[in-house]
Amino acid sequence: MIDRDELVSFVQDVIRIPSYSGQEGSVADFLHDKMLSFGFDEVQRVRYGSILGCIHGNKPGPTILMDGHIDTVDVIDSSEWAHDPFGAEMADGKIYGRGTSDMKGSVAAMIYAASSFSDHDFAGDIYISCTVHEECFEGVSSREITKLVHPDFVIIGEATSTTVKIGQRGRAEIVVETEGISCHSSNPEKGLNAVYSMLEVITEIRKLVPTEHPVLGKGILELTDIISYPYPGASVVPALCRATFDRRTLVGETKEDILSQVNDAITKAQKRNPAIKARAYIAKGSADCYTGEKIEAERYFPAWVTSLDDPFVRKAIKGLEKAGIDAPISHFSFCTNGSHYAGEAGIPTIGYGPSLESLAHVRDEYIEIDQLVKAVNGFRSILKELTA
Repeated sequence: MIDRDELVSFVQDVIRIPSYSGQEGSVADFLHDKMLSFGFDEVQRVRYGSILGCIHGNKPGPTILMDGHIDTVDVIDSSEWAHDPFGAEMADGKIYGRGTSDMKGSVAAMIYAASSFSDHDFAGDIYISCTVHEECFEGVSSREITKLVHPDFVIIGEATSTTVKIGQRGRAEIVVETEGISCHSSNPEKGLNAVYSMLEVITEIRKLVPTEHPVLGKGILELTDIISYPYPGASVVPALCRATFDRRTLVGETKEDILSQVNDAITKAQKRNPAIKARAYIAKGSADCYTGEKIEAERYFPAWVTSLDDPFVRKAIKGLEKAGIDAPISHFSFCTNGSHYAGEAGIPTIGYGPSLESLAHVRDEYIEIDQLVKAVNGFRSILKELTA
Protein backbone atom coordinates (compact mmCIF):
# COMPACT_ATOMS: atom_id res chain seq x y z
CA MET A 1 0.00 0.00 0.00
CA ILE A 2 1.08 3.56 -0.65
CA ASP A 3 0.85 6.04 2.20
CA ARG A 4 -0.36 8.95 0.08
CA ASP A 5 0.27 11.54 2.80
CA GLU A 6 3.82 10.28 3.38
CA LEU A 7 4.57 10.40 -0.35
CA VAL A 8 3.16 13.93 -0.74
CA SER A 9 5.10 15.15 2.30
CA PHE A 10 8.30 13.66 0.89
CA VAL A 11 7.82 15.42 -2.45
CA GLN A 12 7.01 18.72 -0.72
CA ASP A 13 10.16 18.51 1.38
CA VAL A 14 12.28 18.00 -1.74
CA ILE A 15 10.64 20.88 -3.62
CA ARG A 16 11.15 23.30 -0.74
CA ILE A 17 14.92 22.93 -1.10
CA PRO A 18 16.15 25.03 -4.07
CA SER A 19 18.63 23.10 -6.20
CA TYR A 20 19.71 25.02 -9.26
CA SER A 21 22.45 23.37 -11.31
CA GLY A 22 25.66 23.60 -9.30
CA GLN A 23 23.72 24.31 -6.09
CA GLU A 24 22.29 20.87 -5.34
CA GLY A 25 24.18 20.33 -2.07
CA SER A 26 21.30 20.78 0.38
CA VAL A 27 18.87 18.55 -1.51
CA ALA A 28 21.62 15.97 -2.03
CA ASP A 29 22.19 15.86 1.74
CA PHE A 30 18.46 15.51 2.33
CA LEU A 31 18.06 12.64 -0.13
CA HIS A 32 21.17 10.91 1.24
CA ASP A 33 19.64 10.83 4.72
CA LYS A 34 16.15 10.00 3.41
CA MET A 35 17.37 6.87 1.61
CA LEU A 36 19.11 5.67 4.74
CA SER A 37 15.94 6.24 6.76
CA PHE A 38 14.00 4.23 4.15
CA GLY A 39 16.25 1.20 4.68
CA PHE A 40 18.72 1.50 1.78
CA ASP A 41 21.81 -0.63 2.43
CA GLU A 42 24.35 1.82 1.01
CA VAL A 43 24.19 5.50 0.13
CA GLN A 44 27.21 7.37 -1.19
CA ARG A 45 28.14 10.71 -2.69
CA VAL A 46 29.67 10.32 -6.14
CA ARG A 47 32.01 12.62 -8.04
CA TYR A 48 30.41 15.99 -8.91
CA GLY A 49 27.97 15.50 -6.01
CA SER A 50 25.41 12.96 -7.25
CA ILE A 51 23.86 10.65 -4.63
CA LEU A 52 23.78 6.89 -5.25
CA GLY A 53 21.73 4.53 -3.10
CA CYS A 54 21.45 0.75 -3.22
CA ILE A 55 19.29 -2.08 -1.87
CA HIS A 56 20.74 -5.58 -2.31
CA GLY A 57 18.53 -8.57 -2.97
CA ASN A 58 19.08 -11.85 -1.12
CA LYS A 59 19.45 -13.77 -4.39
CA PRO A 60 21.69 -13.22 -7.43
CA GLY A 61 20.07 -11.32 -10.27
CA PRO A 62 20.27 -8.24 -12.50
CA THR A 63 21.50 -4.81 -11.51
CA ILE A 64 18.71 -2.29 -12.06
CA LEU A 65 19.41 1.45 -12.01
CA MET A 66 16.68 4.07 -11.69
CA ASP A 67 18.01 7.50 -12.57
CA GLY A 68 16.76 11.03 -11.96
CA HIS A 69 18.42 14.42 -11.85
CA ILE A 70 18.04 16.69 -8.83
CA ASP A 71 19.10 19.98 -10.39
CA THR A 72 16.56 22.42 -11.80
CA VAL A 73 16.61 25.42 -14.09
CA ASP A 74 16.54 28.87 -12.48
CA VAL A 75 13.41 30.77 -11.50
CA ILE A 76 13.82 34.14 -13.21
CA ASP A 77 10.21 35.31 -12.97
CA SER A 78 9.11 34.41 -9.42
CA SER A 79 6.92 37.52 -9.19
CA GLU A 80 4.87 36.16 -12.09
CA TRP A 81 4.17 32.81 -10.40
CA ALA A 82 0.75 32.30 -8.84
CA HIS A 83 2.36 29.84 -6.39
CA ASP A 84 5.64 30.19 -4.50
CA PRO A 85 8.26 28.36 -6.64
CA PHE A 86 9.65 26.77 -3.47
CA GLY A 87 6.53 26.66 -1.35
CA ALA A 88 5.34 23.22 -2.55
CA GLU A 89 1.80 24.52 -2.25
CA MET A 90 -1.09 22.13 -2.87
CA ALA A 91 -4.19 23.03 -4.86
CA ASP A 92 -6.66 21.05 -6.95
CA GLY A 93 -4.81 17.77 -6.42
CA LYS A 94 -1.48 19.22 -7.56
CA ILE A 95 1.81 20.16 -5.90
CA TYR A 96 3.28 23.38 -7.30
CA GLY A 97 6.92 24.40 -7.44
CA ARG A 98 10.14 24.40 -9.40
CA GLY A 99 11.25 20.84 -10.02
CA THR A 100 7.90 19.17 -9.29
CA SER A 101 7.67 17.84 -12.83
CA ASP A 102 11.30 18.16 -13.93
CA MET A 103 12.06 16.06 -12.04
CA LYS A 104 12.39 16.00 -8.27
CA GLY A 105 8.84 14.66 -7.91
CA SER A 106 9.82 11.60 -9.90
CA VAL A 107 13.06 11.18 -7.93
CA ALA A 108 11.04 11.07 -4.72
CA ALA A 109 8.63 8.57 -6.31
CA MET A 110 11.50 6.29 -7.36
CA ILE A 111 13.07 6.34 -3.91
CA TYR A 112 9.70 5.71 -2.28
CA ALA A 113 8.98 2.81 -4.66
CA ALA A 114 12.40 1.22 -4.14
CA SER A 115 12.07 1.44 -0.36
CA SER A 116 9.38 -1.25 -0.47
CA PHE A 117 12.16 -3.69 -1.43
CA SER A 118 14.14 -3.04 1.75
CA ASP A 119 13.15 -6.51 3.00
CA HIS A 120 15.74 -7.77 0.45
CA ASP A 121 13.40 -10.51 -0.79
CA PHE A 122 14.26 -10.18 -4.46
CA ALA A 123 16.95 -11.19 -6.97
CA GLY A 124 19.65 -8.70 -7.91
CA ASP A 125 20.40 -5.13 -6.85
CA ILE A 126 18.34 -1.96 -7.08
CA TYR A 127 20.17 1.35 -7.40
CA ILE A 128 18.80 4.90 -7.37
CA SER A 129 20.99 7.65 -8.79
CA CYS A 130 20.18 11.27 -8.00
CA THR A 131 22.38 13.05 -10.51
CA VAL A 132 23.56 16.65 -10.67
CA HIS A 133 24.10 19.12 -13.52
CA GLU A 134 21.80 17.32 -15.98
CA GLU A 135 20.16 20.54 -17.16
CA CYS A 136 23.45 21.72 -18.67
CA PHE A 137 25.40 18.50 -19.21
CA GLU A 138 23.03 15.62 -20.01
CA GLY A 139 24.70 12.35 -19.06
CA VAL A 140 28.06 13.73 -17.93
CA SER A 141 27.62 13.15 -14.19
CA SER A 142 25.99 9.82 -15.09
CA ARG A 143 29.35 8.60 -16.42
CA GLU A 144 30.54 8.49 -12.83
CA ILE A 145 27.54 6.32 -11.88
CA THR A 146 28.24 3.58 -14.41
CA LYS A 147 31.88 3.44 -13.32
CA LEU A 148 30.58 2.22 -9.96
CA VAL A 149 27.40 0.32 -10.80
CA HIS A 150 27.61 -1.35 -14.26
CA PRO A 151 23.81 -1.67 -14.56
CA ASP A 152 22.09 -4.26 -16.72
CA PHE A 153 19.07 -2.04 -17.25
CA VAL A 154 18.31 1.66 -16.68
CA ILE A 155 15.02 3.45 -16.08
CA ILE A 156 15.12 7.21 -16.69
CA GLY A 157 12.44 8.77 -14.50
CA GLU A 158 11.85 11.89 -16.61
CA ALA A 159 8.24 12.91 -17.21
CA THR A 160 6.42 10.52 -19.56
CA SER A 161 2.86 10.70 -18.15
CA THR A 162 3.58 7.10 -17.02
CA THR A 163 3.97 5.93 -20.62
CA VAL A 164 7.17 4.27 -21.87
CA LYS A 165 9.87 6.04 -23.88
CA ILE A 166 12.40 3.93 -25.77
CA GLY A 167 14.68 6.61 -27.18
CA GLN A 168 15.51 10.22 -27.86
CA ARG A 169 17.35 12.42 -30.30
CA GLY A 170 20.78 13.52 -29.16
CA ARG A 171 22.03 17.08 -28.89
CA ALA A 172 25.08 18.92 -30.15
CA GLU A 173 25.97 22.60 -29.94
CA ILE A 174 27.75 23.53 -33.15
CA VAL A 175 29.64 26.80 -33.25
CA VAL A 176 30.39 28.49 -36.56
CA GLU A 177 32.88 31.37 -36.66
CA THR A 178 33.63 33.73 -39.52
CA GLU A 179 36.73 35.90 -39.52
CA GLY A 180 36.92 39.39 -40.99
CA ILE A 181 39.21 42.41 -40.97
CA SER A 182 38.35 45.25 -38.63
CA CYS A 183 38.34 48.86 -39.80
CA HIS A 184 36.45 52.08 -39.21
CA SER A 185 32.85 51.74 -40.33
CA SER A 186 33.10 55.04 -42.23
CA ASN A 187 35.54 53.28 -44.59
CA PRO A 188 34.18 49.72 -44.77
CA GLU A 189 36.06 48.96 -48.00
CA LYS A 190 39.26 48.91 -45.97
CA GLY A 191 38.18 45.83 -44.06
CA LEU A 192 36.10 42.66 -44.30
CA ASN A 193 32.83 42.43 -42.40
CA ALA A 194 32.63 39.08 -40.57
CA VAL A 195 28.84 39.38 -40.25
CA TYR A 196 28.33 39.55 -44.02
CA SER A 197 30.48 36.44 -44.36
CA MET A 198 28.35 34.73 -41.71
CA LEU A 199 25.17 35.61 -43.58
CA GLU A 200 26.49 33.82 -46.66
CA VAL A 201 27.47 30.78 -44.61
CA ILE A 202 24.07 30.67 -42.88
CA THR A 203 22.36 30.81 -46.28
CA GLU A 204 24.15 27.60 -47.26
CA ILE A 205 23.55 25.93 -43.88
CA ARG A 206 19.82 26.53 -44.24
CA LYS A 207 19.87 24.56 -47.47
CA LEU A 208 20.97 21.41 -45.65
CA VAL A 209 18.38 18.65 -45.82
CA PRO A 210 17.69 17.19 -42.33
CA THR A 211 18.52 13.53 -41.82
CA GLU A 212 15.65 11.33 -40.64
CA HIS A 213 15.16 8.28 -38.43
CA PRO A 214 12.08 6.02 -38.55
CA VAL A 215 11.51 6.36 -34.79
CA LEU A 216 13.14 9.64 -33.77
CA GLY A 217 12.17 11.81 -36.71
CA LYS A 218 14.27 14.63 -38.19
CA GLY A 219 17.77 15.69 -37.17
CA ILE A 220 17.03 19.37 -36.63
CA LEU A 221 19.71 22.07 -37.12
CA GLU A 222 18.53 25.42 -35.76
CA LEU A 223 20.32 28.73 -35.25
CA THR A 224 20.01 29.75 -31.58
CA ASP A 225 22.30 32.76 -31.20
CA ILE A 226 24.63 35.04 -33.14
CA ILE A 227 27.01 37.77 -32.01
CA SER A 228 29.77 39.89 -33.57
CA TYR A 229 33.01 41.18 -32.08
CA PRO A 230 33.90 43.71 -30.91
CA TYR A 231 30.57 44.22 -29.22
CA PRO A 232 29.13 46.78 -28.99
CA GLY A 233 30.67 47.73 -32.30
CA ALA A 234 30.47 51.53 -32.35
CA SER A 235 32.03 52.80 -35.59
CA VAL A 236 33.90 49.58 -36.22
CA VAL A 237 33.51 46.80 -38.79
CA PRO A 238 33.33 43.48 -36.88
CA ALA A 239 36.38 41.24 -37.20
CA LEU A 240 34.65 38.12 -35.87
CA CYS A 241 31.14 36.67 -35.92
CA ARG A 242 30.06 33.61 -33.98
CA ALA A 243 26.81 31.69 -34.42
CA THR A 244 25.57 28.72 -32.39
CA PHE A 245 23.36 26.00 -33.82
CA ASP A 246 21.33 23.42 -31.90
CA ARG A 247 21.69 20.14 -33.75
CA ARG A 248 19.36 17.32 -32.70
CA THR A 249 21.24 14.18 -33.65
CA LEU A 250 20.00 10.74 -34.64
CA VAL A 251 21.11 7.18 -33.93
CA GLY A 252 24.10 6.31 -36.09
CA GLU A 253 25.32 9.89 -36.51
CA THR A 254 28.73 10.85 -35.14
CA LYS A 255 30.33 14.18 -34.28
CA GLU A 256 32.33 13.86 -37.47
CA ASP A 257 29.14 13.33 -39.50
CA ILE A 258 27.36 16.43 -38.25
CA LEU A 259 30.44 18.67 -38.50
CA SER A 260 31.07 17.40 -42.03
CA GLN A 261 27.59 18.57 -43.08
CA VAL A 262 28.23 22.07 -41.75
CA ASN A 263 31.73 22.20 -43.23
CA ASP A 264 30.28 21.24 -46.62
CA ALA A 265 27.97 24.26 -46.37
CA ILE A 266 30.94 26.47 -45.49
CA THR A 267 32.85 25.16 -48.51
CA LYS A 268 29.95 26.00 -50.81
CA ALA A 269 29.81 29.54 -49.43
CA GLN A 270 33.57 29.91 -49.94
CA LYS A 271 33.30 28.78 -53.57
CA ARG A 272 30.92 31.66 -54.19
CA ASN A 273 33.03 34.07 -52.16
CA PRO A 274 36.69 33.06 -51.69
CA ALA A 275 37.19 35.89 -49.18
CA ILE A 276 35.14 34.03 -46.54
CA LYS A 277 37.17 32.59 -43.68
CA ALA A 278 35.12 30.24 -41.50
CA ARG A 279 35.33 27.21 -39.23
CA ALA A 280 32.93 24.96 -37.31
CA TYR A 281 33.39 23.03 -34.06
CA ILE A 282 31.50 21.43 -31.17
CA ALA A 283 31.14 23.79 -28.22
CA LYS A 284 32.65 22.97 -24.85
CA GLY A 285 31.26 23.96 -21.47
CA SER A 286 32.30 24.03 -17.85
CA ALA A 287 30.56 24.84 -14.58
CA ASP A 288 31.28 24.77 -10.87
CA CYS A 289 29.82 21.96 -8.75
CA TYR A 290 28.65 22.38 -5.17
CA THR A 291 31.45 19.99 -4.16
CA GLY A 292 34.08 22.48 -5.33
CA GLU A 293 34.90 20.45 -8.43
CA LYS A 294 34.45 21.70 -11.97
CA ILE A 295 32.39 19.72 -14.46
CA GLU A 296 33.58 20.06 -18.05
CA ALA A 297 32.44 18.44 -21.27
CA GLU A 298 32.02 18.82 -24.97
CA ARG A 299 28.41 19.70 -25.69
CA TYR A 300 27.68 16.54 -27.61
CA PHE A 301 25.14 14.09 -26.21
CA PRO A 302 24.31 11.03 -28.36
CA ALA A 303 20.92 9.80 -29.53
CA TRP A 304 19.65 6.34 -28.59
CA VAL A 305 16.90 3.83 -29.21
CA THR A 306 16.34 0.65 -27.20
CA SER A 307 14.77 -2.32 -28.97
CA LEU A 308 11.33 -3.43 -27.86
CA ASP A 309 12.63 -6.97 -28.22
CA ASP A 310 15.13 -6.49 -25.40
CA PRO A 311 14.15 -8.90 -22.57
CA PHE A 312 14.45 -6.17 -19.92
CA VAL A 313 12.14 -3.90 -21.90
CA ARG A 314 9.60 -6.70 -22.32
CA LYS A 315 9.68 -7.40 -18.58
CA ALA A 316 9.28 -3.70 -17.73
CA ILE A 317 6.23 -3.41 -19.98
CA LYS A 318 4.82 -6.62 -18.50
CA GLY A 319 5.26 -5.12 -15.03
CA LEU A 320 3.24 -2.07 -16.02
CA GLU A 321 0.54 -4.30 -17.50
CA LYS A 322 0.31 -6.22 -14.23
CA ALA A 323 -0.14 -2.91 -12.41
CA GLY A 324 -3.01 -2.09 -14.74
CA ILE A 325 -1.11 0.80 -16.32
CA ASP A 326 -1.64 1.42 -20.02
CA ALA A 327 1.78 2.51 -21.32
CA PRO A 328 1.92 3.44 -25.02
CA ILE A 329 5.42 3.39 -26.53
CA SER A 330 7.05 6.55 -27.90
CA HIS A 331 10.26 8.57 -27.50
CA PHE A 332 11.40 11.65 -25.59
CA SER A 333 11.25 14.98 -27.41
CA PHE A 334 14.15 16.30 -25.32
CA CYS A 335 17.59 15.13 -24.21
CA THR A 336 18.10 13.08 -21.00
CA ASN A 337 20.80 11.20 -19.09
CA GLY A 338 19.96 8.35 -21.45
CA SER A 339 22.51 9.98 -23.77
CA HIS A 340 25.13 8.39 -21.56
CA TYR A 341 23.47 5.20 -20.34
CA ALA A 342 22.16 4.09 -23.74
CA GLY A 343 23.91 6.40 -26.21
CA GLU A 344 27.45 6.07 -24.86
CA ALA A 345 27.46 2.98 -22.63
CA GLY A 346 25.03 0.90 -24.72
CA ILE A 347 22.92 -0.15 -21.72
CA PRO A 348 19.26 -1.08 -22.42
CA THR A 349 17.28 1.94 -21.23
CA ILE A 350 13.69 3.16 -21.08
CA GLY A 351 12.00 6.28 -19.82
CA TYR A 352 9.09 6.05 -17.37
CA GLY A 353 7.91 8.67 -14.93
CA PRO A 354 5.07 10.88 -13.72
CA SER A 355 3.82 14.17 -15.16
CA LEU A 356 3.78 15.85 -18.55
CA GLU A 357 6.88 16.64 -20.62
CA SER A 358 5.35 20.03 -21.42
CA LEU A 359 5.53 21.12 -17.76
CA ALA A 360 9.33 21.23 -17.73
CA HIS A 361 10.79 24.70 -17.09
CA VAL A 362 7.43 26.49 -17.15
CA ARG A 363 5.97 29.09 -14.80
CA ASP A 364 3.81 27.52 -12.06
CA GLU A 365 5.27 24.08 -12.71
CA TYR A 366 3.29 21.35 -10.98
CA ILE A 367 2.82 17.62 -10.60
CA GLU A 368 -0.49 15.85 -10.06
CA ILE A 369 -0.63 13.76 -6.90
CA ASP A 370 -2.52 11.04 -8.77
CA GLN A 371 0.38 10.86 -11.23
CA LEU A 372 2.85 10.44 -8.36
CA VAL A 373 0.84 7.57 -6.88
CA LYS A 374 0.44 5.95 -10.29
CA ALA A 375 4.18 6.27 -10.95
CA VAL A 376 5.07 4.64 -7.62
CA ASN A 377 2.80 1.71 -8.45
CA GLY A 378 4.44 1.47 -11.87
CA PHE A 379 7.98 1.65 -10.53
CA ARG A 380 7.21 -1.04 -7.94
CA SER A 381 5.65 -3.35 -10.47
CA ILE A 382 8.49 -2.89 -12.96
CA LEU A 383 11.06 -3.65 -10.26
CA LYS A 384 9.10 -6.67 -9.06
CA GLU A 385 9.01 -8.11 -12.59
CA LEU A 386 12.69 -7.40 -13.28
CA THR A 387 13.91 -8.90 -9.99
CA ALA A 388 11.58 -11.88 -9.72
